[in-house]
Amino acid sequence: MPPLAEHLEERGIDAKRRVKVLFPLPLFKPYDYLAPADCAVAPGSFVRAPLGPREIFGVVWPGEGDDAPADKLKDILEIAPAPPLSPSVIDFVEWTAGYSLFPIGAVLRMVMRSSDALRPPKMLTGYVATGEAPPRLTPQRQAVLDAAADEPLSARVLAERAGVSDAVVRGLAQTGALRAVEIDPDPPFAAPDPQRPGVALNDEQQAAAARVASHIDKGGHAVTLIDGVTGAGKTEVYLEAAAHALAADETAQVLILIPEIALTMPFLKRIEARFGAAPAPWHSDLTGAQRRRTWRRVAEGQARLVVGARSALFLPYTNLRLIIVDEEHDNAYKQEDGVIYHARDMAVLRGARAGFPVVLASATPSLETVINVGEGRYDAVGLSRRHAGAAMPDISLIDLRETPPPAGSWLSPPLTRAVDEALSAGEQSLLFLNRRGYAPLTICRRCGHRMKAPNTDTCLVEHRFSGRLVCHHTGFSMPKPDACPACKVVDALAPCGPGVERVAEEARQRWPNARLQVLSSDATPSPAAMRAALDAMREGETDILIATQMAAKGHHFPGLTLVGVVDADMGLAGGDLRAAERTYQLLTQVTGRAGRGEKRGRALLQTYQPQEPVLAAIAAGDRNAFLAAEAEGRRALSFPPFGRLASIILQSTDEKALADAAAELKRAAPNGDGVEVLGPARAPIYMLRGRARMRFLVKARRDVSLQAYLSDWLSRVKTPSNVRRTVDINPYSFL
Repeated sequence: MPPLAEHLEERGIDAKRRVKVLFPLPLFKPYDYLAPADCAVAPGSFVRAPLGPREIFGVVWPGEGDDAPADKLKDILEIAPAPPLSPSVIDFVEWTAGYSLFPIGAVLRMVMRSSDALRPPKMLTGYVATGEAPPRLTPQRQAVLDAAADEPLSARVLAERAGVSDAVVRGLAQTGALRAVEIDPDPPFAAPDPQRPGVALNDEQQAAAARVASHIDKGGHAVTLIDGVTGAGKTEVYLEAAAHALAADETAQVLILIPEIALTMPFLKRIEARFGAAPAPWHSDLTGAQRRRTWRRVAEGQARLVVGARSALFLPYTNLRLIIVDEEHDNAYKQEDGVIYHARDMAVLRGARAGFPVVLASATPSLETVINVGEGRYDAVGLSRRHAGAAMPDISLIDLRETPPPAGSWLSPPLTRAVDEALSAGEQSLLFLNRRGYAPLTICRRCGHRMKAPNTDTCLVEHRFSGRLVCHHTGFSMPKPDACPACKVVDALAPCGPGVERVAEEARQRWPNARLQVLSSDATPSPAAMRAALDAMREGETDILIATQMAAKGHHFPGLTLVGVVDADMGLAGGDLRAAERTYQLLTQVTGRAGRGEKRGRALLQTYQPQEPVLAAIAAGDRNAFLAAEAEGRRALSFPPFGRLASIILQSTDEKALADAAAELKRAAPNGDGVEVLGPARAPIYMLRGRARMRFLVKARRDVSLQAYLSDWLSRVKTPSNVRRTVDINPYSFL
């Protein structure tokens, strides 16, 4: 496309108008440019414009221009042939920036992550059968013609499907048996069929689905929690809600958020079975071409059903009418890098801004959601029994003070006996430990030196499978040395504590004839490897699965009757306000994998602290008592959801500059009614990736505008260029 200046010159037009352009950069405002008066450059249009020495794409933003003289402004260079952002997306970007206190341009960047989708992709050459028989019809040629009978396919795809070389395809084209046609590399997504029958629902599920449908029919914003025990069929209920929304408006788009990539592929298959068409996917494992296809089809309104991770919330929807947040309690919805946000909260607020319903689903809903239901802000529907009549598992605590494991082992006698019984009965077991690698700490037996990542206050985790020491915070890894780097003694480095690899080692020694599988992000690093491990467990090809939290939710293993939690105390050492809640959610989810088939399951939790209220509540199945106690503790401290929290993190490679910046920021803190500023203090992980880190924690009453207070405070201090400052509204991590 020629530059707009040439377009104007050719037409003899010199009339221009001022427009604002926001770029996907850490900028707090859009900038003024000139555009042809007669061109359709409306708010939301994607345009290319000069910014300093670069020419980059941005978005025409609503609002009045500045007072800068027109002769000082630069021209827009190109209008991208892409659908403009809808007003609701623009509003959401502005609101998110204001809520998170991040630059609005940084939020826009999340919308424009697939920038190559702004121009249509280059068409590919495909081939389709003409019906003419070639002079010589071999079995290989017939296979190609059969593959090309229904739709145009590229030579590579045709050759793969027919099991031949590309030369066979080209030869058929030369004979006239195949005709070359242009095909779109980003084919449209097949339309979902909301009328297609789904799984038969029981009475509870039908009532829940009808309740959600009533909110869709009423129109406007409403939040509904589907609160069901593990295995109760929450997914079937919210898929009915999705079908109802799609049927009510032929242009409606529905987004289903899921927390883990490992859940994506099996879930996509369930969606396809329900609606007769695959949904548009969005997650980090997609190729660039796949991301471009989903982004562009969403922007065109053609992708009506989207399934994705948290960032799918920022796709450029044209008519988003329903958001479903599965496993709404999951910490994976919290974005900790770049713009910091919680996808569940942003989903609720996006629904409120645009006036459509939001559905939350969980067997262990967050305390924030439970309180919102109790105070009448959210509706709730309950599913109290498992689908198809399966019983909830029996849960017991193993007091390791009374029945400890043998020396050098991690599995207690009661747990090993239970695994023996499951194996004898031909049933499956899951040994759960939410700690990757072989051992969380490597220490020198001679001098006490701890192996740490360079420039970081974190211990290296031994990974016996790969023979390396790994930092799970920075990604640094190194081969395990033969000698201690401090005292130089050979073979003095010893692993301390268990990881899943160490539990797997013990399990192999104890049950040498059992089929074992380790499921963790290290042992199964690719989505394909994860799916293979999960499929093997689902099909009964694994006897004992040793797994991290990747196996804790969203999976159905019909033959699994025993779950053994190796270290139920581990999550209680977090030291932050959600430690007990996270422990309850994680252990409830993982124990809920047991007994989903014909036989009732059981779960055994190894602990040195059986008196802990959270563990007692899990064993008793008394969620309400736990949540009531947790709520009372938070209320007494005015912690969320009964108060507001924000974290300010300062980091720098210069420790003196960091300390000075923290002191200056502390001095500038304004007095605020109902606001308390704690800190500055060293972060628990003080040094990370060579940067020292200090934190402030800001507490405020629930009725206080925390963003207004922070904006006033931070505007009073100019942060030095060698100090980075980050704001986290409602922090989940305190490291």
